[in-house]
Amino acid sequence: MIIQTQALTHRYGKFTAIEDVNLQVEQGEIFGFLGPNGAGKTTTIRTILDFIRPSEGAITVFGLDSRQDSVAIRRRIGYLPSELTLWENWTGVQYIHWLESVRKSRFLDEALRLADRLDYDLKRSLKGMSTGMRRKMGIIAALAHKPDLLILDEPTTGLDPLMQQAFHELMHEVRAEGRTVFLSSHNLPEVEHICNRVAIIRTGRVEAVETVSDLTHVAFRWLTLTFDQPATADGFIGMQGIRDIVTDGYDLRMRVNGSTDIDAVIKQAAAYTVRDLSIEQPTLEEIFLTYYGKKQEAEP
Repeated sequence: MIIQTQALTHRYGKFTAIEDVNLQVEQGEIFGFLGPNGAGKTTTIRTILDFIRPSEGAITVFGLDSRQDSVAIRRRIGYLPSELTLWENWTGVQYIHWLESVRKSRFLDEALRLADRLDYDLKRSLKGMSTGMRRKMGIIAALAHKPDLLILDEPTTGLDPLMQQAFHELMHEVRAEGRTVFLSSHNLPEVEHICNRVAIIRTGRVEAVETVSDLTHVAFRWLTLTFDQPATADGFIGMQGIRDIVTDGYDLRMRVNGSTDIDAVIKQAAAYTVRDLSIEQPTLEEIFLTYYGKKQEAEP
């Protein structure tokens, strides 16, 4: 077991940020920690890293106590915080050299390789960088010493789609090497794309821990078709996996899940002139409601 939390709780005064958080992260997996902003993701990460102390509960990392063995644990971790502070009078190379001196190891060559993958110039000044460029520098710094465990808090914020894809490829390579990733996100498609398992946290409590395949089975998408004439639901009602059909002027909006026969939907739509088509991801709240609705239906 790489990370294990038991009844983890942290309070800021009278406010309970997280409560009874139980997580188990296995070696060699990419574990997604999914929840909206303010759900408790960063607080959980900071307690795991012993930056803040839990009000209640216990944490082990690599089988070591997170408080008593925090220094030994951090030697084996690469961490990217949600808000990254950089010395703006330095270049990226200088920043890596400083990290090398702190860790007492050499990894500039690996940092340069990562920078090439992320289209980032380590010789540039760290001053005045965009959010995306700062994230690139943070990803390089977290990965360069090849840690056994990566803890990444919203790592792709500000990255363009091409760089998000490059990051995903790097995560797959880390997993192939037998290393472990704990990744927080509020981006459902990203978690679906790269994670093995996902914990869903809402208002400080872990609501579910699922494999990605189980999560995507209950997940759905909103499909909107725009016709050249007033929309009608005729022909779509009763199709497998389609629910909540709504017409609005020339638009036909429907909820489609994993069992939907998309080919049949497209063929039915071909009976009309389609001017536009869009697919929208559900909100996390909709995923929660769908997930728990499925669970309740399955209960005897």
